[in-house]
Amino acid sequence: MSSTTVQSLPVSTSAAEEPAITVRNITKMFKRHRSHEGILALRDVSLDIGKNKFISLVGPSGCGKTTLLRMLNGLIRPDEGEILVHGQPPVPGTHMGFVFQSFRLLPWRTIHENVAYPLQLHGMGKDEIHERVMRYLEMVGLRKFAESYPSELSGGMKQRVALARALVSEPDILLMDEPFAALDAQTREFMQFELMKIWHQRKAVVVFVTHSVDEAVLLSDEIVLLRPRPGQVSEVLKVDLPHPRWDYDARARPEFVELRRHLWERIKEMVAADPQSEFFNRDGKSDHAAAQD
Repeated sequence: MSSTTVQSLPVSTSAAEEPAITVRNITKMFKRHRSHEGILALRDVSLDIGKNKFISLVGPSGCGKTTLLRMLNGLIRPDEGEILVHGQPPVPGTHMGFVFQSFRLLPWRTIHENVAYPLQLHGMGKDEIHERVMRYLEMVGLRKFAESYPSELSGGMKQRVALARALVSEPDILLMDEPFAALDAQTREFMQFELMKIWHQRKAVVVFVTHSVDEAVLLSDEIVLLRPRPGQVSEVLKVDLPHPRWDYDARARPEFVELRRHLWERIKEMVAADPQSEFFNRDGKSDHAAAQD
């Protein structure tokens, strides 16, 4: 057993500096089609997200991670409570980038044209658009593919285009919904390193949804662990691994191993105790506890 201590932060922290994002007591229910019943996705969630922090949302499937992410963007409104981004209710715009699990590239447009699209929507001049697009394609290592089409690129390259498109508006908040889930293991690891380098160059708030505990620990400053539906904040965990994390084997450090173990055990216990789960353990014990009997 490692002697490393897992540091759990308060769910809502009060700091001298105003947080970039404030979530206060939000609840969200989705109505079922042709039914008076609803699905309670989130209940009484409160959270502060500091400026220039990389935050990951993790938890069992269906715990409301993506719903919370879309609420931060203003795509979905809470039924109760409030969300403030820099002190104002969230609205979609160039100040927020969004990277989806699927690439969502326009197949009839070149890579340059795909990345340029959000700038064109906001009326930026042609020369400025070209300079900005080429700069961000350079950042993700795709400058020489500017005139290619999405069908000519690999999955990892397409996701880098999606990342460049989200960054080209130079948002101060970047929301990412399992962006690497569809990639093979090797490409996913390279993309994690690319994201860390980009974030190091151009600090912003990143809120990152993932089902991978390893990915969350590697990338994050803090990890928000959500309980099964209805989603509630169980813990906010600080990741005490030095930056930059691509310069050494972070996964070999005892802090990484202990935090990963802690998160995985907590998620297994939640799933085993959740009657809605296919893996519900009817004797009320986690798989680990049952194995000891």
